[in-house]
Amino acid sequence: MRTCSTSSSAESQPARDGGARRLRVAAVQMRFLPTIDGNLAAIERLLAAAARRRADAVLFPECATTGYGYDFARLRPAEVRAALEAVGRLAARHGTNVLVGSPVFGRGGLYNGLVVFDRRGRATHCYAKCHLTEMDRSHFTPGNAVSLFEIDGIAATSVICHERRYPELVRLAVMAGARILFHPNAGMDPLAVSRKKRCGKDGIVARAFENAIYYVFANSVGPQGQGRWSAGDSKIVGPDEKVLALADNHGEAVIAADLDMSQATGVYARRGMEGPRFLAARWKQMVRAVTKQAARSLRGFDLPEARG
Repeated sequence: MRTCSTSSSAESQPARDGGARRLRVAAVQMRFLPTIDGNLAAIERLLAAAARRRADAVLFPECATTGYGYDFARLRPAEVRAALEAVGRLAARHGTNVLVGSPVFGRGGLYNGLVVFDRRGRATHCYAKCHLTEMDRSHFTPGNAVSLFEIDGIAATSVICHERRYPELVRLAVMAGARILFHPNAGMDPLAVSRKKRCGKDGIVARAFENAIYYVFANSVGPQGQGRWSAGDSKIVGPDEKVLALADNHGEAVIAADLDMSQATGVYARRGMEGPRFLAARWKQMVRAVTKQAARSLRGFDLPEARG
C-alpha cells in the first residue's frame, strides 16, 4: 500500500475549473466476496481506511457491491437499492465522495454502472457502461451517454473496465471539461491472461498523457471464481505519465495521491477541437451533445435519493 503526492508538469495552462486546486483521491483494490452483504462489509472497511488517509474521493472497482461473478439473473431491484443506500450512508458518515461500481436497474433493464455519491451521501451521477463484453451482454443493457460529472467542483469522467479500448469516450469528456478519469475495473480472465496484464501494458499511462489529465484506476484482485482471476495493479497516474501510486497483484489495498489540478490542463483535447479546421464545428457539436446527455445521468435509474 502506498500513498504519494504529485507535482506533475503537463503543459502549464490553467484547468477550466480555475486555479491550482488539490484533490486527494484513493483507489480501492478489492477482493470480491460471494454475497452482497460480504462486499458491503468490505466496502465499509476499505472506505474507512481511505477516510483515515483523508481522501476527498474514493473509487471502488466495477460491480463492487455484488462482485463481477455474481448470478445477475437472480438480482432484484430492492437488493441493489438497499446496497446503494448503504454506500450512500457510508459516504455521509465519512464526509467523502464515493464512486462505486454496481449493477443498477432502470429504463427497463439492468446496467453495469458507476454511481457517484457526494460528501452528504447523495447520488449525483450514474454512468452506465456503453461498450459491453460478452459476459456483460448476457445480463446488462448498454448505456447511452458519455460520463461527465463533478467532484468538489472539479469536472471528471469515467469509463468501466473494457471501455479503456475506446479512447473517444475519454477524449470527448475532456473536450467538455473533464480533468480526472475514474476507471473501475473487474478482471475475469484465465490465470495466464491475468498474469500478462500484470506487466503494465494497459494503456492507462498513454491515456493520461494524451489528454493531459489524471487517471484513477481501481481493480479487483485475486481469484474471482469459476477459474477466473483479476490482475490487481490498481494505480493513479499523472498527466506527465508518472505513476503516483501503485498496488500489487496479490491482495486488497488502498492507494492514494494528492492531485494538483493546475497540472490537469486537458490542453491536447482542447487543441484537438480546433484543428484540422474542417472538423472544428463537428467536435463542438459533439461536445454539446455529450454535455446535454450527461445532464440526464440520473433520469430513469433506480437510485437512492437521486437528485439532478
